[in-house]
Amino acid sequence: MKTRFLILATLCFSFAGFSQKKEMKTAEKALKDSNATAAKTALSSISAMMESAEDPKDQAEYYFLLGNTNGQLAKKGDNASLESAVTAYQKVIEIEEKSGKGKFSDDAKQQLTALTADLVNSAVEDNGNKKFEEAAEKLYLSYKISPQDTSYLYYAASSAVNGGHYEKALTYYEELQEVGYDGSGMIYKATNIETGEVEEMDKNQRDLMVKSGSYKDPADEKSPSKKAEIVKNTALIYTQLGQDDKALEAYQTARESNPDDVNLILNQANLYYKMGDKDKFKELMAEATAMAPDNPDLQYNIGVINMEQGNLEAAREAYKKTLEIDPGYTNAQLNLSTTYVNEGNELIDEMNALGNSKADVAKYDELKKKKDDLFTQGATVLEDALKTNPGNQGILTQLKNIYGAMGDNDNFMRLKNLLEESGGDAEATEEGK
Repeated sequence: MKTRFLILATLCFSFAGFSQKKEMKTAEKALKDSNATAAKTALSSISAMMESAEDPKDQAEYYFLLGNTNGQLAKKGDNASLESAVTAYQKVIEIEEKSGKGKFSDDAKQQLTALTADLVNSAVEDNGNKKFEEAAEKLYLSYKISPQDTSYLYYAASSAVNGGHYEKALTYYEELQEVGYDGSGMIYKATNIETGEVEEMDKNQRDLMVKSGSYKDPADEKSPSKKAEIVKNTALIYTQLGQDDKALEAYQTARESNPDDVNLILNQANLYYKMGDKDKFKELMAEATAMAPDNPDLQYNIGVINMEQGNLEAAREAYKKTLEIDPGYTNAQLNLSTTYVNEGNELIDEMNALGNSKADVAKYDELKKKKDDLFTQGATVLEDALKTNPGNQGILTQLKNIYGAMGDNDNFMRLKNLLEESGGDAEATEEGK
């Protein structure tokens, strides 16, 4: 009886092994015919058996075929199969490393390299189509395939940020810090003799081009470390997610490694303001100003922050300092004008809430004059700006709208005509008709 059971068990095992090999042959033939769907069906029928198979050679072959199947499906547009292909090829390498037999590993590694290139190219396309989450996931998968290429992880985080997927980006940034990503490197440049333009390329290509005589003036430039940027972005994401304490810690870390970055100070100051610590806000703003008193961008950013916080006088002071340093700073001119318009607009609700009593009518006239004076100040800023930048569309449009709001039809039409002459949008507003 025992012998009979042994024979039956052997027969069952033989039939199972025969079935496995038959389905793998079927899958292999289907792949040669570019029928990945049929190959997947064949392999699915033996998946449970192959996962527990004792022969590493059969297991490695199964996962190699599974990788090829999913890779073929991915090339036909089934993006979900990309990760399955990667997992299968990695399983091949793992099995053969353990068994010491390497029949399929080299091919699996080549396929992984090709898949990485496909993933990166697809991610670039996704970014161009504003499919940022898909791009981030593909770049992250590229990094998992090739962990030494940490730049894929960096770009995955950037794509996630661009798409507003902050928690995903935070995970990537934290992983970058864990692996000690620096991001610095060497940029290789040379001047194209035919076009006169400086171009970037890899070192070997650059050196060959220079030797060929088609390029000249080779130059090597070190790109800066991205560590401070990563910590700064991490802090901004913490702020976005409402985790202010973690954001402050991140800013402190970033400033320790990059003490001369005034934008870090501004971001930190803005966070303190949000948290209600106005004294710390003022302290940091003063520190930033002292650090770069002649930097127009810094003064402009100080103006923007104060404007966002409703500190209109402080914003005006910063914008005026910006224009003292750089009289043609258009955004500072526009924002300085806007501070007056915003203050004037704030009076409108108060005016509309008044009644018809003699006192209310007098108050209304008083507020209207104040509003009109503020609008006039806003217009004056832009009229002065037009003297040095007469064709600027933004200035012309904003100035036209101010005159429209004031009911100054003559100036409204003058600006409307100037916009038409310069090719800008000259649609009339209701106030100016």
